[in-house]
Amino acid sequence: MIIGVLKETQKGDKRVAITPKIAKQLIQNGFEVRVQEDAGSNSSYKNSDYSKAGASIRSKEDLFKNANILIRINPFDNKELEKLKKGQIIIAQLFHKSHPNDIKIISQRGATSFSMDAMPRISRAQDMDVLSSQNNLAGYKAVIKGAYEMTKIFPLMMTAAGTISPARVLVYGVGVAGLQAIATAKRLGAIVEATDIRTETKEQAESLGAKFIMVDNNGEESEGGYAKVASEDYARRQKEAVNTSLFKADLVITTAMVPGRTSPVLITEEQVKQMQNGAVIIDLAAAQGGNCELSVMNKTIIEHGVKIIGTTIAPESVSTNASDMYAKNTYNYLVHLTEGNQFKFDLEDQITDETLIVYNGTIRQNGKIS
Repeated sequence: MIIGVLKETQKGDKRVAITPKIAKQLIQNGFEVRVQEDAGSNSSYKNSDYSKAGASIRSKEDLFKNANILIRINPFDNKELEKLKKGQIIIAQLFHKSHPNDIKIISQRGATSFSMDAMPRISRAQDMDVLSSQNNLAGYKAVIKGAYEMTKIFPLMMTAAGTISPARVLVYGVGVAGLQAIATAKRLGAIVEATDIRTETKEQAESLGAKFIMVDNNGEESEGGYAKVASEDYARRQKEAVNTSLFKADLVITTAMVPGRTSPVLITEEQVKQMQNGAVIIDLAAAQGGNCELSVMNKTIIEHGVKIIGTTIAPESVSTNASDMYAKNTYNYLVHLTEGNQFKFDLEDQITDETLIVYNGTIRQNGKIS
């Protein structure tokens, strides 16, 4: 089977889904790998690196025409989807619940699609979980970005001119990105606080040195390892509990996302008005609407004296590491899905069942063929 590796077209994304090292491993597994010209150039991988690994450099048109499998990180646009052939397989982060029209086009073309972002949070799928690998980098880079944008330093510093108090950092969401943000901010010497709808994350946050802002969740629970949409009552009580810390914070990092849905608004404009002048918000959920009411994706704005940065940040800014991790996830996923370089389509397997969104033109609903 021919694997076609497409160049990312989403603005600002410098990653590539398959690196030369992983291309070589796929070839050793019996696949033919074709890579779009300059697909890895923004991640420090040259065309010659892929050629040395045994892959061939082709045009985008060649890949859509001849590849059995098309791999990319971000969703395909409508014009690209219209080029799909019957029986062709695409693997990407499709975010299918929020892009139903894309799924409809894939179905109409008689193609098959796997969505990497739908990977179940189970132990068997950990080495295929792109959300976790990429979010880990996001949490780290959010703190580094925040440190650059702030007008204060992170650590306590004793000087002849007086003592500099440590920066105060508040993290919304204690998932993979949030935990890495906590760890990084603590290493830099900040006072860190964190909050999450999932009370089971309290121990994790505290183990990294953060103070956990507790809100009685009254039955609010996670779904499959992911946060779910909070009730209006919980959202109100969380704001009340967090406001004191929010208004004192020098840096706020928001990471709360619900798979397939718009990100919950955790910081309103009214709250922003009461924050410290010069405070910084890094909103990692901006691509799905943002946790801050004022966030705008891929833009830095200043409102009421607060700098608000809407971004996904990690994949774009550390593209070499991000590509390497994503490619390893994808390789492990392909090994799981195939046998002798042919797809097994084992619908009794949870990983296949939950990530297979369209099967030979048929849209699957709730894990079952509709």
